[in-house]
Amino acid sequence: MNIFVTGGAGYVGSVVVDLLVRHGHLVTVYDNLERGHAGAVHPDAALITGDLRDKEAVAKAVADSCPEAIIHFAAYAYVGESMQDPLKYFENNVSGSINLIQAAKNAGVSKFVFSSSCATYGIPRELPVTEETPQNPVNPYGESKLIVERILDWTHRIHGMDVVVLRYFNACGAAGTLGEDHFPEPHIIPLVLKAAADSSQVFKIYGDHYETGDGTCVRDYVHVKDLAQAHLLALEPGLSATLNLGSGRGFSVCEVLNVAETVTGKTIAVQVAAVRPGDPPVLVADNRKALSVLGWAPRHGDLAEIIGDAWNWSVKNPGGYSNCKRIK
Repeated sequence: MNIFVTGGAGYVGSVVVDLLVRHGHLVTVYDNLERGHAGAVHPDAALITGDLRDKEAVAKAVADSCPEAIIHFAAYAYVGESMQDPLKYFENNVSGSINLIQAAKNAGVSKFVFSSSCATYGIPRELPVTEETPQNPVNPYGESKLIVERILDWTHRIHGMDVVVLRYFNACGAAGTLGEDHFPEPHIIPLVLKAAADSSQVFKIYGDHYETGDGTCVRDYVHVKDLAQAHLLALEPGLSATLNLGSGRGFSVCEVLNVAETVTGKTIAVQVAAVRPGDPPVLVADNRKALSVLGWAPRHGDLAEIIGDAWNWSVKNPGGYSNCKRIK
């Protein structure tokens, strides 16, 4: 297929692009490189540097690429930042997505795969979280993703575009030469590994009085390689669905810390900090629908494997992608 991928220079996007290229697909990446890395984009994928907020540029890029499918990753994705600057999130995540969806409709694109988030659920009343769990976001990031889900639902109903919405839980791990490199880094596994690699750094636990087994937040961690496989399966013609992508098991912050110390062989300095606004205590996926619809199940759900892959990548790439250049 001819596939247009927004945010394909980002963490999950670059792993998906790599998998698509290896499966023989023709891929065009559209990324403003504000938070992505050109060096992470597979050399056989075309890279267009552009911003989704530029309506004319998006329309031209999509029309010129003539894609059969769009996979949409590009978004701001930091919960804490969204609580400080919500309008930034709605402008980029919602307005940018509207520009892309309009361009897709005008170009006759038949398939749209959307990178959504478990943040749309907010603080669920029941666990594990199913796709029918009420969506009540507690931060602007989650709200922005939910708004785009609703826009895509109406686009599907009225214009007939096939839409697959994939609600990620916590993406993590690394895939060969591709790993997680954000600045600032908001995610727990890279942060705990930075503290393991540098004894001068302290790993912060944001709250230790949640109503969980050890008082720290519990999250469902899904390996980026498993996420990539789900996107490949979601390209099936005629398929429209909304699916949770998670391992189906939750781990607390303290459990992540303990496994990281075991994997790295390092003692990690820890500081308990104030609870962050917008952080739900527990988020764990019910992933049975993804198995039923896509035939997808996580194959890399062991936390030690996830952290081990991330650690190996960070050791080999201490500067992240700072020294990586695109071959072409």
